Amino acid sequence: MTDSEKPAGAAARDYSKTLFLPQTDFPMRAGLPVREPLLLDRWAATDLYGQIRAKAAGQPKFVLHDGPPYANGNIHIGTALNKILKDVIVRAQGALGYDANYVPGWDCHGLPIEWKIEEAYRAKGRNKDSVPVLEFRQECRAFAGQWLDTQRGEFKRLGVTGDWDHPYATMTFPAEATIARELMTFATTGQLYRGSKPVMWSVVEKTALAEAEVEYEDVVSDTIFAAFRPTAGAADDLASARVVIWTTTPWTIPGNRAVAYSKRVAYGLFRVTAAAEDNWAKVGDLYVLADTLAASVFAAARVEGFERVRDVTAVELAGLTLAHPLAGHVPGYDFAVPLLDGDHVTDEAGTGFVHTAPGHGREDFEVWMANGRALAERGIDTRIPYTVDADGALTEDAPGFTGKLVLNHKGEKGDANKAVIAALTEAGTLVARGTLKHSYPHSWRSKKPVIFRNTPQWFIAMDKPVETLGNRTLRETALQAIEDTRWVPPQGKNRINGMVGNRPDWVVSRQRAWGVPITVFVKRGTHEVLRDAAVNARIVAAFEAEGADAWFTDADGARFLAPDYDPADYEKVTDVLDVWFDSGSTHAFVLDDPEQFPGLSGVVRKRDGGGDTVMYLEGSDQHRGWFQSSLLESSGTRGRAPYDIVLTHGFVLDPKGLKMSKSKGNVVAPQNIIKDSGADILRLWVAASDYTDDLRIGPEIIKTFAETYRKLRNSLRWMLGSLAHFEPGTEIPHAELPELERLIRHRLAELDGEIRDAYASFDLKRVVALLNGFMTGDLSAFYFDVRKDALYCDPISSRVRRAALQVIDETFTRCTIWLSPVLAFTAEEAWLDRYPSETGSVHLQTLPETPSAWRDEALAARWQKIRRVRRVVTGALEIERAAKRIGASLEAAPVVHVADADLRAALDGIDFAEVCITSAIRVEAGEGPEQAFRLDDVRGVAVVPALAEGRKCARSWRVSPEVGTDEAYPDVTPRDAKALREWDAAHGAAA
Repeated sequence: MTDSEKPAGAAARDYSKTLFLPQTDFPMRAGLPVREPLLLDRWAATDLYGQIRAKAAGQPKFVLHDGPPYANGNIHIGTALNKILKDVIVRAQGALGYDANYVPGWDCHGLPIEWKIEEAYRAKGRNKDSVPVLEFRQECRAFAGQWLDTQRGEFKRLGVTGDWDHPYATMTFPAEATIARELMTFATTGQLYRGSKPVMWSVVEKTALAEAEVEYEDVVSDTIFAAFRPTAGAADDLASARVVIWTTTPWTIPGNRAVAYSKRVAYGLFRVTAAAEDNWAKVGDLYVLADTLAASVFAAARVEGFERVRDVTAVELAGLTLAHPLAGHVPGYDFAVPLLDGDHVTDEAGTGFVHTAPGHGREDFEVWMANGRALAERGIDTRIPYTVDADGALTEDAPGFTGKLVLNHKGEKGDANKAVIAALTEAGTLVARGTLKHSYPHSWRSKKPVIFRNTPQWFIAMDKPVETLGNRTLRETALQAIEDTRWVPPQGKNRINGMVGNRPDWVVSRQRAWGVPITVFVKRGTHEVLRDAAVNARIVAAFEAEGADAWFTDADGARFLAPDYDPADYEKVTDVLDVWFDSGSTHAFVLDDPEQFPGLSGVVRKRDGGGDTVMYLEGSDQHRGWFQSSLLESSGTRGRAPYDIVLTHGFVLDPKGLKMSKSKGNVVAPQNIIKDSGADILRLWVAASDYTDDLRIGPEIIKTFAETYRKLRNSLRWMLGSLAHFEPGTEIPHAELPELERLIRHRLAELDGEIRDAYASFDLKRVVALLNGFMTGDLSAFYFDVRKDALYCDPISSRVRRAALQVIDETFTRCTIWLSPVLAFTAEEAWLDRYPSETGSVHLQTLPETPSAWRDEALAARWQKIRRVRRVVTGALEIERAAKRIGASLEAAPVVHVADADLRAALDGIDFAEVCITSAIRVEAGEGPEQAFRLDDVRGVAVVPALAEGRKCARSWRVSPEVGTDEAYPDVTPRDAKALREWDAAHGAAA
């Protein structure tokens, strides 16, 4: 206060020196961008990770197995969310008493890295195909290694603690050897096979893709309605009719081999009664269509009138054979086109008939294969043509269109559609055409459309009974494993269950160079895979010594086959593995290899009767990615999932809920947030958000969390400042503590259970809400506010002051440890300020036990009533302060009218003026005068403000008639006079 504010007589002595004001070096301004790196250096210098491991030794294990990010660029806000969430959970599990070891890892193979090297080649005008494979692989390895180091630094800057000196990487020699061994297990058990199926193919990247490697974007496609003429098995009126199909991929018409219908759909024979003369559909033309779709088909065909002639039954359709719509016009299409019943056919869109090109779609392939024997008996050629090559060009199996491009090397639409549509028009079999905007798969790397292309690939069978799985199929085993797993949130179970239940065989081959090769040999002239334990052992040994490059050091694989087999008799497979198989195998070389990762050895899975837990945690897109590939890999080799718990989080969007993109300019970089605000602000945002849904972030959102952080920090700072005066060993028994201190202890006991439960159930949002409510509401806005007078001004001997310091000490310890998983840096800073140590850390602490005897529900219920009345008093004083009728609440002595007898009884026996921080207060029964201040939600309480009577104490600023009653200290209250006597006695003289 200024001299002008001091009470009369105060000039002779500076009483502020006699107050027990907070004293701390813990700064109000966090300065996190500067302070956090210093703490990171400390953690490294003191080997905090090693200390945590040593302290947790022997405890049940909680292993959060890291889903490997690609080592191909700087981290983004989604990666930051993922890694922070993992770190908070790992730290929380450690605080709960588990040996929570975290080994970070990286995916280092596959297109994400290979694509970057090719981009560099293209920029230099260099052709990748002219580079020796081992040289190319070495460049990929060096690139991945560089970004692994960069990302490691970025992750550490987020405050993520783990075994950063010994991470796992899929490109290490032991990892590559294990991946090959896992693949050869599938080969040995007969689950791996080479087959020809339509797969998603990237023309740009020249490789097959799995569902997990595509994303869906809207495109505008050409659409056509094409007519098929019956050639056999038709009644007289059907013989002159046409079966109509609709497709968004006209370029697949050369690959058509059948038309599918459904016996569940009602069909009719329709005649055109009115149409323009230049129309493709002429008056008198007969068409077979699904009843519910006829009108929309004729509208698309610009038919002005039509009539339904009769029903067409499924029996009639089953007996029909059709002519290809290009037959008789383009040579090479004079073959029979059967009608096949298909479960995938509906009457929701199109015509009720599905153009079936078995080389260009999964369902087309499946219905064709399911009818293979019957078709062969009818003399129909069941061979599936290869109508599109790796470059997106139509082949000789598409007569008349060879060389036409579906997509070019840039992923742009080629001339194949135009050529096919023109041929159908000339053949007179086009009924209508148009365009359609719809969702279509794109490679998530090149961002270009893919095509469905029949090509020889390696697959893992989903529905083949396997002896080592108890004659169950991989699908059955995986579905049971899903049941055995805990999914957080629970809906994740339904999501992955549906995906696994409906997925096709797993295509695991890629036509690339940077990856673990498919380490199998095939007997020439057959599809027989060599299954030999000695050959497999030689492959694994070579990979352990040289890495997967060993596979490419000789052309025929003699080093692995000889002396047992003649290399001339075998084909060495040169495809590499799907990178999802790599990452799906990480459990095998991280969780199951004690030599490489001794800290994770000895994990006893819960379902095996132990107490250890393995968690996988990634974004919700990984139900079709890593969660699923890991599930299938482990189920196929071990008969169970590699995890006990799977937790998923949403994606990060901008403040408007839009996806972030550089073109929109709405990208939020974690590096910028850390530079400006610090990593703890980012960590608080992660923990306080509902991670089960999509999260939003932007400058204003960060500003909000910075304000929340400031309040939490100030609570810690005030406690630290007050505890500068705490003397351990002066503790007061619980029963002798004042009610207010027992109330705070009750809240600590409540929070102890709530926070343990929230951390144990991974409900981080609840943890932050509980601590924020307690520290800013119960503590800063209430308890600290009430106790400041006693803490600052009471005599040294005051039991109230001692009791308050004792409880603040207990509160600080708990709040700091409770906060430490979330605010990793700030909690450490506060802890070291309170407990300076060369090697100490808050992260070595477990959640402190809080005595259940501190719980006092009756006391809490009473103080809830007291605080309700207090809110009315506080509201009344705020109005007085705003009107400048008082300056501080200590100038007031309000009259509180309480009509509710229960509320009034709650106030008995307490110093309500102290609770309301007024110099005096009077509580009266009754409703109070009409002009009294009231709150709508606190019925029966009315407050009439009044000024306190007496003089203002020069030390505590209380207004009291008793100021000056002590002759030795004439300008203070008796309480302050006693405090001054004790102070002077302790310090030898008046200060």
